[in-house]
Amino acid sequence: MKKMIGTMVALTLALSLCACGGQPAAEQKAQSGAAAETETKEAAEAASGSADANSGEVTQEQIEANIIGKWIKSEVDGQPVLTNEKSVYDIVSVTEAYASVSRVTDEGTPFDYNQKSTVDINGNVVTIATTSSDGTSLVHEFTITKISDSEFTANQNYSHTREGADSSIREDTVSFIKVNDDFSKDIIGTWEGHCTSEGYTFDDGQYHRWEYKDDGTYVYYVKDGENWIPSADTLDEYFVDGNLLCSRWVEYGEENREWWDISIDGDKMNWTALREDEDGKAFTATFEMTKVEE
Repeated sequence: MKKMIGTMVALTLALSLCACGGQPAAEQKAQSGAAAETETKEAAEAASGSADANSGEVTQEQIEANIIGKWIKSEVDGQPVLTNEKSVYDIVSVTEAYASVSRVTDEGTPFDYNQKSTVDINGNVVTIATTSSDGTSLVHEFTITKISDSEFTANQNYSHTREGADSSIREDTVSFIKVNDDFSKDIIGTWEGHCTSEGYTFDDGQYHRWEYKDDGTYVYYVKDGENWIPSADTLDEYFVDGNLLCSRWVEYGEENREWWDISIDGDKMNWTALREDEDGKAFTATFEMTKVEE
């Protein structure tokens, strides 16, 4: 009896050990396979993420291949740039550029067309340095995050220094677009037109004339009866860089500046500009004009 009981106990124990030993081995194998699959998947995802990150990096070679051309600022911190705050860089080589800017601020009053500038490219950082006509030193450091043959986006570190004053530094994210138009010659002559949008500061509802000369000056005419009379404005200078027209004039002792996006097709010219009213609300101003036959 004791022998039978012992045999049964031994048999039960053996069966128990077989069950316990076999099941964990299968589970371990399955878990090991799942773990390996997970590791493989994670490694693949990591590799994919690394590839995506690498593909997003901008190299010096990419910049040098795309940077030559005329670039106009289009956005700052994701918002469209007011037309009067645009700037132009005509980058002619990896070491040389020409800058055009026109602004009246407490920090300076540059009115520069094709101001010679230096370019330095180091990795994905492009530094453009200019000394403006009013003596201000301007340095724009662009850390480029995306570039193609038609646009680029960069983190900008901008500093300017006037003689006898502390440097001013600003950081933002900017976008530029490349333009191929050049209306600097097409604009020469006399044009008659009027404002075609509401709410523009200088619109009086009348037709006017602008005579653009090839020496960088212009004459603004108002109509008196049947006669066209030059305005009493003084200074009256302009330049066109690409598709941007910039003018300045003095009226009642105060200097005014304007940028316009322009297009010229034969004897038709259109002006468009993004402006901001006194409440800070953006609006679009437009002009239409026709060339006057002399």
